Amino acid sequence: MRAFHAAAAIAAILAIAPAACRRAAPADAAVASDAAPSPSTSPAAPAEDARPKIVAFGDSLTAGLGLVEAQSYPSLLQRELDRDGYHFEVVNAGVSGDTSAAGRARLDWALQDGHVKILIVELGANDGLRGLPVEEMKKNLAAIIERAQQREIAVLLLGMEAPPNYGSEYARAFRQVYRDLASQYHVPLVPFMLDRVAGRPDLNQADGIHPNIEGTQIVATTVWHTLKPMVDAVNAS
Repeated sequence: MRAFHAAAAIAAILAIAPAACRRAAPADAAVASDAAPSPSTSPAAPAEDARPKIVAFGDSLTAGLGLVEAQSYPSLLQRELDRDGYHFEVVNAGVSGDTSAAGRARLDWALQDGHVKILIVELGANDGLRGLPVEEMKKNLAAIIERAQQREIAVLLLGMEAPPNYGSEYARAFRQVYRDLASQYHVPLVPFMLDRVAGRPDLNQADGIHPNIEGTQIVATTVWHTLKPMVDAVNAS
C-alpha cells in the first residue's frame, strides 16, 4: 500500500528535516516542543485586513519545506481562490517539527485574527514518528477542532499515515483517529494529504518525502477539491 510505505519515509525525513525549514521552528521533529512558540521562533503573525481568512495549520508539509513560499500548498490554494474570484486570504501557519500537542499549544496564536473562517488542520506526522500514544494525538486534535468550532470556524482535517515500525496495530489506530474525529465533529476529511504523491520520486524532493513543486501542486489540488465547497458555504452564509 503506497500510503503505508510512504509513512516510513515521512518518519525518517521528519526526524531531520525541520532544521532545514525556511520557517523558524524546532531543530528536530523528534524533540519538538509542546509549548507555544515564542515570537522569535514563530512565523510572522498574519496581517490584519478585512478579508475572511483560511488558516493552513500544520507542520513542515504545510510550511513548505524545501520550497519558496510561493510554491507551498497554502500559496497554491491562494492562487486557486484568486483565479476563481474568491475574496479570501490563505495564511500559512505551518511550523516544522510540530506535534499535535505543539499545534494545540499555539492554536490561539494562529486564530488571533477575528476574520478566520476556515481552519485546515494537518498534524500528526511527528506524533507517529515519535510513537506517541494515539489517544493523546486524538485528544489534541479533538481540542483543536473543538476550539475552532467554538469560534464558529469551519475545520478541514487532513489525514496522515503512521510509520510501520511501531506495528500494524498502531498504524491502523493512527489512521482511524482522523476518520473518528471527522465523524464525531462532522468535519470534512482528506483521508491522506499525500495521496497520489507519496512514494513517487518524480513528485518529491531529494529527501524522498517532502513534495517538490509538481507534487505540491497535486497536494493543493487534493485539498482544494474538499476546501472549495467549504468556501462556497462561507460565502453563502
